[in-house]
Amino acid sequence: MPEGPELHLSGLFANRVCAGLHFAGKVEKSAVSKNSEVPFSSPKYTISAVARGKEVKLILTPASDKHEAASVIFRFGMSGSFKFTTEDNLPKHAHLRFYTKDSPRRVFSFVDPRRFGSWEFNGSWQPERGPCVMTEYEKFRENVLKNLSDKAFDKPICEALLNQKYFNGIGNYLRAEILYRLNIPPFMQAREVLEAVKHQNQNSDHSLSKKIKIKKENPDLLQLCNSVPLEVLELGGKGYDPDTAVDYTAFGAWLQCYFVSGMKTMKDGNGRTIWFQGDPGPLAPKGNKVKKPRKSLVVKPKPVKVEKTASKRKTLTVKQEEKLEIDGEEGGGETQAKRKRRVKEENVVQKEETKNVQRAKRIPRGRKTGKEPKSDVSRRSSHRGSARKTPSKRGSATQSKTEDAATPKPRSQRLKSEKPQKSPKPRPQRLKSDMSATPRNSPKVKTRAKRKSTVRDAEAKT
Repeated sequence: MPEGPELHLSGLFANRVCAGLHFAGKVEKSAVSKNSEVPFSSPKYTISAVARGKEVKLILTPASDKHEAASVIFRFGMSGSFKFTTEDNLPKHAHLRFYTKDSPRRVFSFVDPRRFGSWEFNGSWQPERGPCVMTEYEKFRENVLKNLSDKAFDKPICEALLNQKYFNGIGNYLRAEILYRLNIPPFMQAREVLEAVKHQNQNSDHSLSKKIKIKKENPDLLQLCNSVPLEVLELGGKGYDPDTAVDYTAFGAWLQCYFVSGMKTMKDGNGRTIWFQGDPGPLAPKGNKVKKPRKSLVVKPKPVKVEKTASKRKTLTVKQEEKLEIDGEEGGGETQAKRKRRVKEENVVQKEETKNVQRAKRIPRGRKTGKEPKSDVSRRSSHRGSARKTPSKRGSATQSKTEDAATPKPRSQRLKSEKPQKSPKPRPQRLKSDMSATPRNSPKVKTRAKRKSTVRDAEAKT
């Protein structure tokens, strides 16, 4: 919400853009605005502005003496501001317009998107508003200290600072900054704080120069109500205005308490949020929890786009780098887009070559390398044949492949191959594949064994 400094900056803006210009015609009002018409029309007039607290007055002075000067007093509400544009670029929410006489015409307009602002034709400063804290400091100070018995000072100091009858121009962010610099709890009684200021001025026995020095080194609450808004005026621009990024960044950097991370927040009796640090004070609303703000008004600068570093680029081979250097020297320099395109193509070719090499090195499924013995394939076929001839192994050899693979079964014992094996590992003795072999317990085998034993005994005796 625009406060005292923002209204003064708007008045300075109006004086700057309207200086030396002549306006003409009727003052136009938008159809959607609920404010009253401005019955002013002149073939040639000038515009000047003056601010007081949270009000700005535009003075319309005709060039001829036939027409009397008129004025329009503005209160900006939540989102009001002045704009100076061409007629073609008229803002969407321009609710009151002043047209220049020259061609092409330009427009000085009052813009208010939320339409909380208001204006009054030939009106006066609102009587319920006190002296301005910036331009009428002595009257403002006297008005506060003389009326400390008023019921308005029974409230917490954070709520009393928003009372425009005594603090004309102070708003939400200014009260937070003032109390933070003095380390005053926001929910301390306003009369108690201001009586200490009054007592300090009355009981001071120092000389005038000493008093001035003390005020500069240790300013009181009323002095900060004057000096803190003047600091915002020195920032220039429009102060608290998110439309201008540069001014808003400077304003966010100036803030010490309002919307600053690490500060506490609490709702006052009017439902307004106060930012503070430390203890809230004895008059804090009961049941109102202290919260921490989630956002910050300090605008972070946008990251500058930087060209990708060499570490993030695709790594090139030595030959490619040499080729880039040669092409750049012979061809008188190569554009960055062409160089990127050529490097990308070379990288694609290089990837294809590496893929082809990897494919050549792969072992096809079902084939064996030359390092393994050549008899593996024949051994497999001999195993199959011997398994068919052996009745005890028929079930394992002709096992169905549709069985569940999750439950492995023990392998059947393989039969010995007919061809000699050159395996480095010793293999266990396997059964003979001949089905017509003579059993060992037959009488023929026993007689043969007897004969062999007798022949061995006789040879041994000889």
